[in-house]
Amino acid sequence: MFGVLRAYVLIALWQARPGLAGYDVTDAVTFCFLTQAFIAPMQLFGGGLTIPERIRSGDIALDLVRPASLQLWTLSEDIGRAAYLFLVRGIPPMLIGAVLFGIKVPAGAGQWAAVVAGLAIAVVLSFAWRYLLALSVCWLLDDRGVQVLSLVLMTFFSGMMVPLHLFPGAFGDIVAVLPWAAMVQVPADLYLGKADVVEALAFQVFWTVVLLGLGALGTRAIRHKVVIQGG
Repeated sequence: MFGVLRAYVLIALWQARPGLAGYDVTDAVTFCFLTQAFIAPMQLFGGGLTIPERIRSGDIALDLVRPASLQLWTLSEDIGRAAYLFLVRGIPPMLIGAVLFGIKVPAGAGQWAAVVAGLAIAVVLSFAWRYLLALSVCWLLDDRGVQVLSLVLMTFFSGMMVPLHLFPGAFGDIVAVLPWAAMVQVPADLYLGKADVVEALAFQVFWTVVLLGLGALGTRAIRHKVVIQGG
């Protein structure tokens, strides 16, 4: 229902302003249902990881001595979750949008390959961001505050609500280069054929490497924190 309401709002906007942000009405409707499909696989509302609970319970001490990388182990679990939710919560909204409004589909195998690559990188990038938030519990003891902040940032700056191309001037330029844009706006533009494939994927990979690197440093840091706390 939320997707249908958003679609009608966007239809009204694009009927009043044809060609806004380089989209037509069909692009806008497709964007609406794409972002609906991204919510669950990319956990755009935050959470999805068990690390905060394990830090509070002290079980994280066991995880840190296992003969496996905590970050990679958690990533593998999250990829499995995302794949399942893409099937049960991602594809159905797209099908509903196609039946009710009609949506665009990528043209050709090359564009489909770019879309699949963009979605895969976006899932890993989303994990990298949420992993950093989860590790913060080791210092903050409660992640509710940072999760609320993350919800605001991801909702507003990822393109989940409206395309980032609508943001004006310098503000729009800044928003477009933040990591959250690579989670939603970039995959959506790849699907719609509105982005240069090499530049878009390179942008996603850059932020993924940066955030995963910070996560690796954070994992090393919590080893010392857990020892100090007596875990």
